[in-house]
Amino acid sequence: MPQSLSRNVIHLVFSTKNREPFIRPEVRDEVFAYLAGTLNAFSCPAIQIGGVADHAHLLFVLAKTIALCDAVQKVKESSSKWAKDKVHPNFYWQTGYGAFSVSRSNEEQVAAYIANQEEHHKTRNFKDEFLGLLRKHGMEWDERYVWD
Repeated sequence: MPQSLSRNVIHLVFSTKNREPFIRPEVRDEVFAYLAGTLNAFSCPAIQIGGVADHAHLLFVLAKTIALCDAVQKVKESSSKWAKDKVHPNFYWQTGYGAFSVSRSNEEQVAAYIANQEEHHKTRNFKDEFLGLLRKHGMEWDERYVWD
């Protein structure tokens, strides 16, 4: 019997629109739980979800039956609708995102990085963090469109 096997771990990063600080500490756990539940609902098991007031990091296994762009759209669309009721009526995610592949050997390190976002952002803002991730992964970008 033929098998199609895959395990693609993705580190997905996106901010709130205009980096509004809507993900306040009192709603943060609920927001991250909702993001994880949304991923799990379409067979993309969440490994670690974290972030701070203006952005989120999602580490998950991409299901072999869904394109990355579709997974991102589903999780952002569903959570944005939910967050308008539960977090803030003007809640939106930014249009764009960064998605980075994670090797099995780096998975625990990336999960720890995501879990430690609060401490990490005492010394580094989202813009510097995101540009650092783009550089680390050898990506090219147009500054005019990164911060929508």
